[in-house]
Amino acid sequence: MASKIVPLLVSFLLAINVADATIGINWGRQNAQRLLPSNVVDLFLQNQIRHARIFSSEEDMLRAFFKSEVHLTVTISYSHVVDDDIKSNSWVQMRIPYFNASNIRRIYVADYVFAMGSNNKALINDAIETLQSLQKVLNYEGYGDQIKVTIPHHRGILKINNKSLRPSEAEFLDEIKPEMTTFLRILQQNDAPFVVTITTIGDVQDLGVDFNFAFADNKSTLVITDVNGAVYTNLFEIMYDSFIWALNKLNASDLRVIVGQVGWPTDGYPGANASTAERYYKSLLPFVSSNGGTPMRPGAPIDIYIHSLTDENRMPVSGNATFTRHMGIYMSNGKPKYKIDLSGQGRDIYPAEGKGIMRMPDRWCMFNDNRSDIAKLKKQIDKACSMADCTAMAPGGSCSRLGYPLNVSYAFNMHFQFQYQNETECDFEGLGQVSTVDPSTPECVFPVEVVRPEPRTNFAGKGLHEKPNSTVFVILFSILGTLFLN
Repeated sequence: MASKIVPLLVSFLLAINVADATIGINWGRQNAQRLLPSNVVDLFLQNQIRHARIFSSEEDMLRAFFKSEVHLTVTISYSHVVDDDIKSNSWVQMRIPYFNASNIRRIYVADYVFAMGSNNKALINDAIETLQSLQKVLNYEGYGDQIKVTIPHHRGILKINNKSLRPSEAEFLDEIKPEMTTFLRILQQNDAPFVVTITTIGDVQDLGVDFNFAFADNKSTLVITDVNGAVYTNLFEIMYDSFIWALNKLNASDLRVIVGQVGWPTDGYPGANASTAERYYKSLLPFVSSNGGTPMRPGAPIDIYIHSLTDENRMPVSGNATFTRHMGIYMSNGKPKYKIDLSGQGRDIYPAEGKGIMRMPDRWCMFNDNRSDIAKLKKQIDKACSMADCTAMAPGGSCSRLGYPLNVSYAFNMHFQFQYQNETECDFEGLGQVSTVDPSTPECVFPVEVVRPEPRTNFAGKGLHEKPNSTVFVILFSILGTLFLN
């Protein structure tokens, strides 16, 4: 199966077969506390997960899935890795030993390139050529029926009527239609799927709809009616059928559609918490596994991949999407955050816990309340949040209401835990001190992280995704400033 993957985006997706539908889970390695692949595979098998997506070509990941009977999807984030026949052939030859032993089934290349390249056709065309080159080599080597290559997409490639929300009015952006048409014909020729991402919590905000419309539990008063008597009572169906309508308008109604990423965060954003995440999956998973389909594809199975298995606290943040670091079902210690029935039956159960994951000692790094040098204090907060994850203090986050000096302590402690409780990392030019007293509040948990199971290594791209996107912290620093610098 497909052992080809990319560079930096080390994320991986698993899935459970329910009837004809597939329910998957994303697991990413863009975090400070990276679990051993063997531990993770064991966790997946405990939960009877039989499909996985990994966003890495690292051999330790592929070896971990040897003979596991878990079907893999892998990702190549950068087209230049396989952008001609020679490179594609080299990539394939190096990974042929894993194609069958590690059950590789799909390869995703150039995530979201159609959205990023709407004003840069060369970017899109390069990705299409990469896809063709790689699929051609796979076909030649006799793996074409087993391994399909495709490009994932998100809502940014669609024109949607934000007022009516009718899926029948959705279509692909005019500026990418020629390239999209070419791409769709390639998928049809190779029987490859069309893959989409649905970010429901972000769509609720962007489209300005009732918050309850995000959930498939029929508790929203909003109902969208469309042509042919179609009725929509939740945002997932709206977005799914919007993609279906767009495909139909370009004569690609026969393509299989896979929701490659869908999920609900537990922090870092208004409405993001364990309770709402549990509610989201409690209704969504039985809906997709029922094989009831949607108005545009009634009775058809809906394949989804949950994003994600664990939080990724080093995930780059775009704009105010601070929730992207809090999408995990599990905490870093392998304990589930909330109840979720991964079989799609809607039972009120927790998934299996991870085994062999050790927690560090109960120690926290605290601010000593010395504010004699405000400039130095601001510098140290900047250091802490630029090297760690402070997004729980973003507006709507669980720690957004911390007052001075706890907000400073939270930033210091996040950095301390990211550095595996190295005491020198709690100095902050004399402003920090190690404490054994838990400073957590009823709303905000000051975490103690797990023992490092494996060293962090740079992926292709020289660790570009290992450092948090500092732009988001400009907002966080200003929030901290208003809380205690007055």
